[in-house]
Amino acid sequence: MTSAGAATPEGAAARLVDLTAQIRACVTCRLAQTRTNAVPGVGSSRSGIVFVGEAPGADEDAQGEPFVGRAGQLLTRIIQAMDEAKLIPGVPLSRETVYICNVLKCRPPENRNPLPHEVEQCSPYLERQLAALRPRVICCLGKFAAELLLGVKGTISSLRGRIYDYRGAKMIVTYHPAACLRNPSYKRPVWEDMQLLAREYLTD
Repeated sequence: MTSAGAATPEGAAARLVDLTAQIRACVTCRLAQTRTNAVPGVGSSRSGIVFVGEAPGADEDAQGEPFVGRAGQLLTRIIQAMDEAKLIPGVPLSRETVYICNVLKCRPPENRNPLPHEVEQCSPYLERQLAALRPRVICCLGKFAAELLLGVKGTISSLRGRIYDYRGAKMIVTYHPAACLRNPSYKRPVWEDMQLLAREYLTD
């Protein structure tokens, strides 16, 4: 099931290839001087689901792919669990069928928090990715993605559990997988949020 205005997989793929090349060549901010690889995104528009995180870490910087470290492995397991539980019947869910990306496309040194000017300079790439994908549902993983796309400040606990609109797409907020590794008690609310995502996906 996709939204009426969803991008065709072919059209989205072509735009994402172009964006990927631009991101890998980007030297707009100083993070380009310290990165090993830019980290554009991975996946496809097939399912109409996009996960947006904060920024690449060391593993992502080394491989040029988002969410491949410990937090990424947990995200992959969450997506697999959604598929195994058939939360969205008839829609195969995996890293290959969803799209996964970050607000920042380059790793901040020592995995520090993104700086405001870095978010400002890099966020147009995310906006263009979402415009190309035209997703049905966006899942914000953590504070930076949520605050950027919502345009408001707040804690994850205060922002989660609700449905927001982002340019016609439904959007939910949940804890970043890295937060779940630090505090396993977050895993239950994250699963509740994935169930909410699935229900909203199936609702016109």
